[in-house]
Amino acid sequence: MAKTYSLHELCNVITDVLEENLEQTYWVEAEIASLSERGHCYMELIEKSNKGIFSAKVRATCWESEYAFLSAFFTSQTGQSLQVGLKVRLEVTVAFHAVYGLSFNVVNIDPSYTLGDLAREKQQTIARLQQDGVMEMNKSLVLPSLIKHIAVISSREAAGYEDFCHQLEHNEYQLSFDVQLFQATMQGDGAEQSIINALVGIANEVTRFDMVVLVRGGGSTTDLKCFDSYNLASFCAQFPLPILAGIGHTRDVSVVDMVANDTVKTPTDAAQFIIDHNVQQVYRVSEAQKKLYDLLNYYTLRLRGNLQEMQLRIASLVSNQIAAEQHKLLFYEKQIELYSPEKIYKKGYSLVTHNGQVVRSCRAIQSGDRLQIEFADGKVDATVE
Repeated sequence: MAKTYSLHELCNVITDVLEENLEQTYWVEAEIASLSERGHCYMELIEKSNKGIFSAKVRATCWESEYAFLSAFFTSQTGQSLQVGLKVRLEVTVAFHAVYGLSFNVVNIDPSYTLGDLAREKQQTIARLQQDGVMEMNKSLVLPSLIKHIAVISSREAAGYEDFCHQLEHNEYQLSFDVQLFQATMQGDGAEQSIINALVGIANEVTRFDMVVLVRGGGSTTDLKCFDSYNLASFCAQFPLPILAGIGHTRDVSVVDMVANDTVKTPTDAAQFIIDHNVQQVYRVSEAQKKLYDLLNYYTLRLRGNLQEMQLRIASLVSNQIAAEQHKLLFYEKQIELYSPEKIYKKGYSLVTHNGQVVRSCRAIQSGDRLQIEFADGKVDATVE
């Protein structure tokens, strides 16, 4: 008859077999399904199949003496604490307890794995947006000449939002702006959907605004995870207003940064971007006005010079015409004087008339006709015989 073990005895056998055959530690990749901190850190690690079905699930414990160091190290490298949903690479020892069953004891953690997983997801999002053909859609929108009405997506309590408003309000050029806040959660759980909801709110009154500005305070790489999500990036890429991203990071570029019309590092930079844009437009208008004034002044002077030249030419032409006419008058006067009756009479000629008609031939008169003869010094009457 086969030997029968008590439950405790069999558990001891299992423990002995594990201790004899397992390595001292193993590196394991898993997703954190639950996490509880009570001095010690208690986690549930899972792995899912391609269909999203659990393929493995194990409890894990990081004892307080280890957890204080490992959590601080992980946060310093990734910018965030361990939390549900993160994929992690842990160094563990395998333990089996007669009461608590199989579990892992966490002795080390690899922060680069978590960051690498986020990077892989980011590249997948970019590839999908490129395949959709929407990466450049928001970038193709042209900013209005002057930006006046601004829709801001941010948390009301965020220091970044205060910095943005302060920079706009106290600009050195005394430009005025109309800013409306659309409240949203800007990091952590629910941030992605919260920002999308704010964009939907802006879209419902899109004609009121010139552009959209996304602002938040500084944050770590993993704090920016929502800005690498496909849904949010796709919504921003296809939004009908230009989007300016100023989400407070200096090292990494999020997918939303890539699809936005333009991007700056901080909320303060976002405000200054808008101020500089308007100042440049005012300067361009001023320069255009100056060029127009100079052009008008040039043509005015040119036309005035042409007018003066025409006046001189007309005066000269008139003067020459008057002189020519005067010469003609003098010529006609000489002709009149030369052929006047007085001149002719003085040469010995006289004018003979009969009944008021000039007598040009002797055949025109008869004997007995009374004639009038005009000389240079007088007139006489005569009778034809």
